[in-house]
Amino acid sequence: MDRPLDRPVGEPGVGEPVPPSARPAWDDADPYTRALRTGRGPLYLRRADGWLLPLEVERWCARADAVDLEILGRCEGAVLDIGCGPGRLVAELAGQGRRVLGIDVSAAAVNRTERLGGPALCRSVFEPLPAEGRWDTALLVDGNVGIGGDPRALLARLADLLAPAGLLIAETVPVDVDERVRVHLTDTHSALAAPCTPFPWARIGTRALVRYATRAGWTAVDQWTTGGRSFVALRSRSRSRSAAPERTAVLSSPRPRKPSAGSPAALRYRRST
Repeated sequence: MDRPLDRPVGEPGVGEPVPPSARPAWDDADPYTRALRTGRGPLYLRRADGWLLPLEVERWCARADAVDLEILGRCEGAVLDIGCGPGRLVAELAGQGRRVLGIDVSAAAVNRTERLGGPALCRSVFEPLPAEGRWDTALLVDGNVGIGGDPRALLARLADLLAPAGLLIAETVPVDVDERVRVHLTDTHSALAAPCTPFPWARIGTRALVRYATRAGWTAVDQWTTGGRSFVALRSRSRSRSAAPERTAVLSSPRPRKPSAGSPAALRYRRST
């Protein structure tokens, strides 16, 4: 799992690239980078027993579809897209003039998101992030509820990132499942291909996610299925806000690069406490 937070946001080092020890194994995986750069698969998660989970690279690299637009229509205020991938949701929200930031540990994903005009950081969700405790909505779609292989740890981290009573929209596995696995990325059916380094992942259905969330103080506010995909909306617990001066967080890429024409190099997010 990613290393624990050891620096507050705003301290030196927040803009530095995430050290290799904090990045999941797929960060430099050739199959994933290749798939995002070409916009097509095949790409799979493979377990040690040979089980394959196809990943929907073409859908991820396309524009937001009707199901995506329904999700985005439910978002409130400033939106943090965790594991934004090639950035279709971030780009759509940015194009609507919404306040949004995508984060992903893959440099290829961040580059593609920025080329689409969406602000993004090459960062793990378990690393220090801008505007912690002030995001109105967090997104975990396209299987990202499995990040880290521990849904309880992920929910605890999201509670720190969201504002009081913030909204989490998570896509769940459309069957009743709750499993922890170690997988690696591959672009072939063959088990003979040299595997990338395995990493922990989780497959979580709606019932299991709601159970974990309820025990952690979250409130389930909606569940729905559309287009063959399943979702749950959760509210983080309310907590008293202490008086604090208004702050402005500047969200920018952790490494210098020339922004694509028309794409924002930074997102300024201001929220009154």
